[in-house]
Amino acid sequence: MLKWGIVTTVSYALILVLLLVPGFVALSGLPNDSSDSSDNLYTSALILIPVGILLFSQALLLFLSVDTSRRLLKPRAHVLVSCTVAAFFMALLTSAAIWSVGYAARGSKFGHTYGDIILIFCAVTWWFWGFFFFLYYRDSSAPVSRLVSWLLKGSVLELLIAVPCHIIVRGRKDCSAPIVTSFGITTGLAIMLLSFGPSVLFLYKKRLASYPRRP
Repeated sequence: MLKWGIVTTVSYALILVLLLVPGFVALSGLPNDSSDSSDNLYTSALILIPVGILLFSQALLLFLSVDTSRRLLKPRAHVLVSCTVAAFFMALLTSAAIWSVGYAARGSKFGHTYGDIILIFCAVTWWFWGFFFFLYYRDSSAPVSRLVSWLLKGSVLELLIAVPCHIIVRGRKDCSAPIVTSFGITTGLAIMLLSFGPSVLFLYKKRLASYPRRP
């Protein structure tokens, strides 16, 4: 399982770097047609920090799997870490969906008007999802797989909102709005792909556990 977890994380990293980051630039309309801009793309903190957070969180969901089948050993710290990571991504998906709708409705004025409120809303949403997940999955026998299921469903719903909003702002030829909606699209795709890794490995582990052990 450890070997396949490493393979999954490396594959996810390659998809992020080679597909989703250039895809974000292409969707947003940012200039990236020279070698200098390509170098800046992969050395910018605005790119490296989100990619690093996604990869670190993918590794946490893969390698911090929680087994609460032994009720005498309750690894609440691990459950809390998993809930915190899942809550962060659900807050990101929720915020990206609302940003996309706001920029589609009001254009660039939405960010100038509600910039400070947006940051506060992200923090409150993170806290809400973390409390919700921890409350309902702290005694679950498979909390990580259930949390990943929430992330997968949330990413699909967020994409259903972000894609039409992106079409609206690109057709309207707004200045900064396409950057926000393209961020919503790439974020939804990134979290959707992130969810597939733990889902596949947990199914693989469940199938192996169903086989009888050799004496």
